[in-house]
Amino acid sequence: MSIGAIEGPTGYPVASGTTGTTGTTPTGNGLSGTATTTKSKDKDVFLQLLVAQMKYQDPTNPTDSGEFLAQSAQFTALEKMQSVADQTGLLLGAQLAFGASGLVGKSVQYKLDDGRSGTGLVSGVQFGQTGPVLDIGGVEVPISNVQSVTTGTGTSTGTSTGTTTP
Repeated sequence: MSIGAIEGPTGYPVASGTTGTTGTTPTGNGLSGTATTTKSKDKDVFLQLLVAQMKYQDPTNPTDSGEFLAQSAQFTALEKMQSVADQTGLLLGAQLAFGASGLVGKSVQYKLDDGRSGTGLVSGVQFGQTGPVLDIGGVEVPISNVQSVTTGTGTSTGTSTGTTTP
């Protein structure tokens, strides 16, 4: 049994001259808004392959029911792995949020992407699409730019709170 090429969500053929089992590759990290769309496309591609396989099978040599069951099991396993990846992404986001919240009242040293650096007391945290952003004396500092953390005493050591230097 052989099936022709079927275009996947990217426009590239996902199967050509396929015999036997087929599979799909999960994409997305669970943190973007397109994860649901990607899962839907993966399901659509799988169903297209399955329908094409049934449509073009040799009537004198039909698809083995065990092979069909194996394909279904592979797709179910793929869905479960994607679910675990999504949950892991959510857990990571929650962990970052709790960690950033714990920095309020602490003194941090940071270096921004544009080269500026400074030291100051964290007065608040904002949660956005890119992750937690600390408010340090009016300067917005992504948590990934923090270089060190010390216990805050209400005053800064070295530079003024929130001061940046080139």
